[in-house]
Amino acid sequence: MAFHEAFTARAFGVTMMVMDRAAFRASLSLASAPSTLSPALRALWLDARGDWDGAHDAAQADEGGAGDWVHAYLHRKEGDPGNAAYWYRRARRPVCRASLDEEWAAIAAALLEAEGGEAA
Repeated sequence: MAFHEAFTARAFGVTMMVMDRAAFRASLSLASAPSTLSPALRALWLDARGDWDGAHDAAQADEGGAGDWVHAYLHRKEGDPGNAAYWYRRARRPVCRASLDEEWAAIAAALLEAEGGEAA
């Protein structure tokens, strides 16, 4: 997989791994989500694998964070525009008018970039 090392916290003996978009997409073929994913990215991973309920649970686990944006996307996908609009407001994002696939990709790119991965 195309993981790359963002930095090494030598004082703590920990190496942090950051995932880029290609690696994130490639991880969708794994049996389970990589343990290093944030709750919001885990939600997108689960959604891409067809597990809407698991994705919803993961997004809710990140309430007040990036999970609010994913939560909005999930309710839009579910066909609940009122609930989606509520979560877009909480995420401080406009209601998305792009296709669901385009929104999923945009959220993934933004979250990966925010975590130090590559956006392209």
